[in-house]
Amino acid sequence: MLFTPIKNQIDSLEINSISKERKFILQPLIDFIQDKINQQKDIKLNFICTHNSRRSHLSQVWAQVMARYFNIENVTCFSGGTEATAMYPMSGKVLEKSGFKIDKTTETSNPIYHISYAENANPTIAFSKTFDDAFNPKSEFSAILTCSHADENCPFIAGAEKRIPITYEDPKAFDNTPLQGAKYLERSLQIATEMKFVFSQLKK
Repeated sequence: MLFTPIKNQIDSLEINSISKERKFILQPLIDFIQDKINQQKDIKLNFICTHNSRRSHLSQVWAQVMARYFNIENVTCFSGGTEATAMYPMSGKVLEKSGFKIDKTTETSNPIYHISYAENANPTIAFSKTFDDAFNPKSEFSAILTCSHADENCPFIAGAEKRIPITYEDPKAFDNTPLQGAKYLERSLQIATEMKFVFSQLKK
């Protein structure tokens, strides 16, 4: 079972608020996952952004949770960047506001976080890494580009079956401003709503 605050948050997300244009952008991801379900194959999704610090982590976490919410099995979500930095702390804080439990397991310049969303599920492991890091899949995965910079600078991603641009505006623009918390939450909930839509369209 998902933690109650997370389930309540997901229940409240309005997928009807998503524009036709965004639904068109999301359709290739729906098609990729559906094809894997039809073939009874593992579903591996690697969300990629430049620094693997904000949008890619939020996407990784919400996609993993939506798979659980809709009981889509054999889904594993990853994230990576064109360079490794660190998961930005506000990315974790905004997830905590939605009910996730976050455990920082290392004290380094690039900490490893365990992000829990259900009592009986393995936590999502989050840390900044390049998209081709050993932790990430090497074949039969979809590469989802969550920022335009990564989309433009990753013309080829080895092992990816499908390359899908689903870009989001960077909340980094509001770092160290009074709007920071609100803008990170806005972006997190946009990603959550769109991942809810994606997984709601699948037929098991």
